[in-house]
Amino acid sequence: MALAFAPFDWWWIAVLGTAYLFLVWGEATPRQAAGTGFLFTAGTYAAGTYWLYHSIYEIGHAPIGLTIFAMAGLVAVMGAYTASVGYALTRWVRIGGAVRTLLVLPAAIALLEWFRGWFLSGFPWLASGYSHLDTPLAGFAPVGGVYTVSFLVCVCAGAVATLLFGNTRERMIAVGAIAAIWLAGFALWKRDWTDPVREPVTVAIVQGAVPQELKWDQEQFEATLDLYRDLTKPHLGADIIVWPESALAAPVEYLHDYLSARWTEARESGSTLVLGQLRSDPETGTQYHNAILALDEQPQWYVKRRLVPLAEYFPVPKFVRDWLKGLDLPYSGFQAGKRSQPALDAAGEKLGPTICYEDAYASDQLEVLREATLLVNVTNDAWFGDSSASHQHLQISRMRALEAGRTMLRAANDGISAIIGPHGELERTLPRFEPGVLTGAVQPRIGLTPYARVGNWPIVIACMLIIAFGVLYPRRR
Repeated sequence: MALAFAPFDWWWIAVLGTAYLFLVWGEATPRQAAGTGFLFTAGTYAAGTYWLYHSIYEIGHAPIGLTIFAMAGLVAVMGAYTASVGYALTRWVRIGGAVRTLLVLPAAIALLEWFRGWFLSGFPWLASGYSHLDTPLAGFAPVGGVYTVSFLVCVCAGAVATLLFGNTRERMIAVGAIAAIWLAGFALWKRDWTDPVREPVTVAIVQGAVPQELKWDQEQFEATLDLYRDLTKPHLGADIIVWPESALAAPVEYLHDYLSARWTEARESGSTLVLGQLRSDPETGTQYHNAILALDEQPQWYVKRRLVPLAEYFPVPKFVRDWLKGLDLPYSGFQAGKRSQPALDAAGEKLGPTICYEDAYASDQLEVLREATLLVNVTNDAWFGDSSASHQHLQISRMRALEAGRTMLRAANDGISAIIGPHGELERTLPRFEPGVLTGAVQPRIGLTPYARVGNWPIVIACMLIIAFGVLYPRRR
């Protein structure tokens, strides 16, 4: 299943793999279904998130025991979700046949992906819908979001299972379901749901490519300041210039003169500088914000709302927190931002901002889409080395642009920096691990896609009703 996602993008594996799970569940007892469901998802996440080893052990310098415990814990939790679903479906869902494989099981998987994406902060990674970002099924993303695409991927999986073991009538229904889904996807694919507004704006996305091992090295600090200044200088005059997450390894209080000089240069050139920037909490002074600073007519801040557990905060008692500081991170006491924050003004446009893996939480961004004309994501995927993590994260960013019908400016410290079009297409990218500046002209857009208007609730409610029907359906003798 991990091969269905970036950078491999073997989308058909998501269909066949899920079909295999459905077939295994077909003849299983509740206990067997729980076991196979656990192994299926645990294997997917063990293979799909192996890069956590690099961030926790190689970069974070955590003890090997703690590294293995954290990775195994994530895999076990993800597997436990599917185990619970497998047990419940086998134990309580009464309906069988094509209705079970084409509706009930797909609804259960889609609902599971939605639930694990927010419960206890959630981990919305490797949802089935991401695997079909480059197929006609992506046409459903602006209509119902990634979990609607996940549901349809699972319907196709159920159809494959039905074609293998169903009767003639059920096989005809399965063929009809596949045909209807893909024909509708073709009709929706590349459709414009939002409207262009004003003239295109010029952008410059700066990729410093500072290795994570050197980022917090004080001997590297001045060289990093010079690097971003020198990369930016030839592109002053671009309407919007974007630097990545925590581009400069110090809170804003220590960079007043440097940032003032960059702001002055930008204003004199007609540019707005948007950068990922740390700052201390104005109220406490002892905690930090992972934030975006937009230097337009007036400075504006966006503070990261979704903090990374065990990296930006420790969701444990203090005595455990002190022990976990073996991770040796520069700042572990981050404070989350407010749930509702306005768009950022930049060169006459409104930017809908996200930091790092915040863009994996699609519903968090719905409010700002009512005013945003462009999206911006600043990130630092250098934590994960030369792994699939940055490719998976870029895939997620592309889905957010597609759902919103807006161009996204993505600035990543060591890549993959990109300009992502309103259909989720990669318009331009920078190679990884190389300093550089990505330039282009992008079209601001207004209006709301169907998904931006209603969010995940239609697919969630539909899945709940399907499962309720499967549970309440009278069992035949």
